[in-house]
Amino acid sequence: MIEPVASLHGKKIFFASDFHLGVPDHATSLQRERRIVAWLEEVRHEAHSIYLLGDIFDFWFEYRHAIPRGFIRLQGKLAELRDAGIPIVFFTGNHDMWMFDYFPTELGIPIFRDPQVLQVGAQKLLIGHGDGLGPGDHTYKFIKKFFNSKLCQWLFARLHPNFGIGIANYWSRKSRLGNQKREEKFEGEEGEFLWSYCKDLESREHFDYYIFGHRHLPLDLQIGPNSRYINTGEWVNFTTYAEYDGQRVELKTFKSPS
Repeated sequence: MIEPVASLHGKKIFFASDFHLGVPDHATSLQRERRIVAWLEEVRHEAHSIYLLGDIFDFWFEYRHAIPRGFIRLQGKLAELRDAGIPIVFFTGNHDMWMFDYFPTELGIPIFRDPQVLQVGAQKLLIGHGDGLGPGDHTYKFIKKFFNSKLCQWLFARLHPNFGIGIANYWSRKSRLGNQKREEKFEGEEGEFLWSYCKDLESREHFDYYIFGHRHLPLDLQIGPNSRYINTGEWVNFTTYAEYDGQRVELKTFKSPS
């Protein structure tokens, strides 16, 4: 459960997702990681809190005594921000669902696996990664249920890290996003499953904003007269994020310093 926030006291909440660190190769991922760290440094002075909405890593699995190699610049920056007193919240995505206690224990960053309500003053926001929500995609929903099972996690943990992480990295290099073979396009009212999900939920419970990742396309769409769906996009082809000042959510693009 995310604790309600009475006021941001002139600060802002930042949301970003789908960094997909690790693809398509080490050099490209490292360059992207440096951009992300630069963005975190830029927003830190205005940040009330930072929400990372999943698929931060293209693959992640925590063995009892080992984690995937790399991404140390991001981890170092997150540790620095936490030590400075800035709350950071992490949502797992479909690529990094196998996160367990490393981030909460080592960095003081809580992990959520399902959408959560964030109450700020009188406004309510529903936030999460977004995978498996809305109509359709039944095959993925079945696979996700299996991957989230204790049995699947136990079986994968039996693999030596060199072998298990090696297999996962091979899959990552074959991923659609990593190979950039398909340009994401707006699918309209019928094809945008998360938009449909938000509309259906809004008919039963009001939220001022629905903020998700997963879609890989920056979106700002109306749900109702006083409700909007925001998708934060991704950082392989975009560098978009959402900024909330306590009244309004705005999609923005990070411009790397030259």
